[in-house]
Order: sequence, then C-alpha cells, then structure tokens
Amino acid sequence: MRYQAAVLRSYDGPFTVEDVALRTEPGAGEILVEIAGCGMCRTDLAVRRSAGRSPLPAVLGHEGAGVVVRTGGGPDTAIGVGDHVVLSFDSCGHCRNCRGAAPAYCDSFASLNLFGGRKDAPQLTDATGGALAPRWFGQSSFAQYALIHARNAVRVDPALPVELLGPLGCGFLTGAGAVLNTFGAGPGDTLAVFGAGAVGLAAVMAATAAGAVTVAVDRHPGRLTLAKRFGAIPLPAEGAGLPQRIRRLTDGGAQYALDTTASTPLINDALRALRPTGSLGLVARLNTALPLDPGTLDRGRSIRHICEGDAVPGLLIPRLIGLWPAGRFPFDQLIRTYPLADINEAERDCAAGGVVKPVLLPEGRSR
Repeated sequence: MRYQAAVLRSYDGPFTVEDVALRTEPGAGEILVEIAGCGMCRTDLAVRRSAGRSPLPAVLGHEGAGVVVRTGGGPDTAIGVGDHVVLSFDSCGHCRNCRGAAPAYCDSFASLNLFGGRKDAPQLTDATGGALAPRWFGQSSFAQYALIHARNAVRVDPALPVELLGPLGCGFLTGAGAVLNTFGAGPGDTLAVFGAGAVGLAAVMAATAAGAVTVAVDRHPGRLTLAKRFGAIPLPAEGAGLPQRIRRLTDGGAQYALDTTASTPLINDALRALRPTGSLGLVARLNTALPLDPGTLDRGRSIRHICEGDAVPGLLIPRLIGLWPAGRFPFDQLIRTYPLADINEAERDCAAGGVVKPVLLPEGRSR
C-alpha cells in the first residue's frame, strides 16, 4: 500500500512529506493502524545529533495514536479492526526485564527503537523503491499509517479524541511514570522538577494528582506559568542559590527530584536540593561526562536514569486517561496541532520553546 509520510533524509536537512510504500501485510501479532495524530518528541529530533547511529533516510515518529484497519491475527492479537489505540515503544517481550514487567529496560531496547529495528521489520520504501530505515520505535508514525506489533498498542475508549492521545505513549508517560512508578510519590511528598517541558509538566500534573508538593524550575516564564496552573510552585532557574531556594520551599529539601534538561549545573543543583536519602531521576540522555560536585551524594542521596517512566504502557496509559476527565491530568492543554505537511514548522516551534507538545495530524486537520 502507498501513503504519505514525513521522511528525514539527512541529519541536517528538513523533513519532506512524500509517498511511501509498505510492501508487507500484517503478520501474526501485528496490526496496521491509520494514524489520527502523532506527537513530536525531542527524541525524534535527537536523531540529528546521533552521529549517524540512527539510520537514514527514515520515517520517524513514536507517539502515534489511531484506528486499527487491519490485523495479522494470531493468538497474541487481542486488538481488532476498528479499535482505537495508543502506540508505545518496542520491546522483545521475552528477555528477563520484559518478563519482569520492565519493558523499558528490554535487553534489545536500543537496537529495536533507535538503531535499526527488528530484523523482521516490514519493508518500507520511497516512491522510487529506495529502502527506508526500519520502524522507528516500532512505529514510524509521522505518517498516515503504521504497522506495529499489537503488543505495543494500548486500546482506548473510542469516545476519546484519539488524535490527541499519542503523547501518552512516550513523553507524558515518561514524566508521569517517573513520579508515580519510580518515585511512588504520594500525599505530603516533595518533588523538584527541573525543566518544564512536556516531560516535566507531565511530572508536575502527576505529582499534583498524587498529592505531592512540587517545585518546578525553568528559565521560561511561560513554562513556569503553566507549571503553576498545574499545581506546582514556580521557581526561575536564574539567580544564585537555587538549591537553597528549593530547600526553603520544601521544608529542608525535596525527597525526589527529576531532571529533564541534561544540564550538568542543574543536575548538581538538583542533588544539593535533596534532603538526606533523597533521590534524583534523570530522563534526558547525557551526551558528555557528568562531573558531580563534592558532597552531592552524601547522606544517602542517590541518582539514576529513568527510561520511559519505568512504565508498562498497558497499565499506566489507562491510569492517566482515567485522571483526565476529572481535570487531574490535563495533558491536552500542552498540545498544539499541526498538519503533517507543516512538520518543519512544528520542529522549529518545538526547538524555540514556542510549543510544549506539537501533535501532527496526517489528514491536515487542526484544532
């Protein structure tokens, strides 16, 4: 079948919306999804800085949602034609971590999602027959259609606006999961969130829903305004004594901190802002060595990387959707939609901080 997709052909070039061809029918355990909307995540854009490790040309996009139009059957395909689904990351399903309900730490996570996909990935070509890279994050959903493993899809209520739900499969999942799964934050706990982008603001929403007290740190006044709307105490990143200011606001120090910036100075500030035995989680990939200042890990403080919010998507996505109608996880307020044809504008707005979460609509619909 032929359909339109946004193709990235070079690491420093624009996306081009082109006709592509999928030359594989859904196999056992696979589903073909008509994409209603796909979030743009900074991980998609990080391909440009991958030093060639992520193969191009490729169709990116890994926060897709849509409607199932075809299935390959098989005992593992519980999702049927007409079902509305949110798509999430790929995993092998059989390594020790996958079997232990930790698919984000799948032994093959990097190869499946970032650096080449499955060996049995469907053949995707451009209009001239030239090969495109295998499925990005098991999806390649900057497109009108995506062929995925049914195990990576989560069925949702068809009454919901499916075109807005895709970011629940990665960005919002990551921030909320860090709070609810990794930290297990609850009433009276204190949390400092560094960086009020899509992941950080999802963490703020989840912390507020859980009853935790949150301080949100950012350098953009508009992002701090959003954080305050969602229940956080806003704190500008500029100025001296950031850890001391956080400790004053959290009665002696935060129990948990989440860094979404990968900034070495802010990571050290986050550690200094923790109370004894406090924990810092990192979600952004570090591209350089991380020097830690003396004393930042004293008194039981700890630091770790968190992947995909330590989530089982089939459990956390319905939980977040359940909070949304009551106004307790208002993720839709972070979204601006763009036609797929305007993907380069969406990328520019995202890079400039003018939009928190762009969502691309393949049919050109806008809201």
